[in-house]
Amino acid sequence: MTTTANSPFPTSSVSPATPAPAATAINDAATKAGDAVDKGAAVGHDVLNRVVQGAHSAIDRMAETAAPAVQRVQDGVQAAGEALSQRASDARELGDEWAESLRNTVREHPLAAVATALAVGVLIARLAR
Repeated sequence: MTTTANSPFPTSSVSPATPAPAATAINDAATKAGDAVDKGAAVGHDVLNRVVQGAHSAIDRMAETAAPAVQRVQDGVQAAGEALSQRASDARELGDEWAESLRNTVREHPLAAVATALAVGVLIARLAR
């Protein structure tokens, strides 16, 4: 090593423009590793795309299978709702018919209606004790 008059640090006779053999090997290894990472990333991207496409097609198949079942359930619920509404309407009509019949009976036989009401009242009072 030599020292120059202007610099207190020793200098090397090796030119900085010429890389050392170890540095060249490291650079080559880093380049190869970078290429391998790039290839691995590309393969990983392709695998991910295939997985995503497979998931999309599986979801599409499930949706196609589920749609008719959902429609059947929806139709069944609608039919049940309509039937329940019809039965409620029928029950209201029957109740109205019974109430009208009871009114007519009370109008035709008022004394019997009062006696019946009194008997029912006494019976409920005895049961309540």
